[in-house]
Amino acid sequence: MTAMNLVAMPCPVPSRSMALAAVGGLVCAVAIGKVLPVTMDTVSGALAPLCASAAESSPLDKVEPIGSYALPNVPGKRVTIVRVFYGPGGFSRPHRHAGSVTAYITKGEIRSQLGGGPVETFGVGQSFFEPPGATHLVSANASTTEPAELIAVFVADEGAQLTTYLE
Repeated sequence: MTAMNLVAMPCPVPSRSMALAAVGGLVCAVAIGKVLPVTMDTVSGALAPLCASAAESSPLDKVEPIGSYALPNVPGKRVTIVRVFYGPGGFSRPHRHAGSVTAYITKGEIRSQLGGGPVETFGVGQSFFEPPGATHLVSANASTTEPAELIAVFVADEGAQLTTYLE
């Protein structure tokens, strides 16, 4: 897919430049991963607070680490990439994330609601953005019969707890 095709696609986020920035972030993360390899022990350690989310949601849901890389051009910041699997009817409890998060739907449909905004449904190929400190009230598989998944890209402070569940 070319950059020209990306610009022509409908985008549910507030601007096309934000979607292009998210794609650029993914490309940079992959490039950095090639230059600065990280062991899975390091990735697992950085993702431990996020991966504990399986206990905070439905039983068929899981979070799989993909990579975590220090950003050499932004001291003190790290990009972390995970795959989130939601089983049929799967969900996560209301939560917040450290830093910014961009989610890209790779399978099924995901229902999402930030703060007091509307509940939105995103399908394969669509993405949404969570600004730092946003309250993610609804994060769920829109289907009760089919699985869904997304790729989440976090940009947060080095050592930050990526997910904090709300009471």
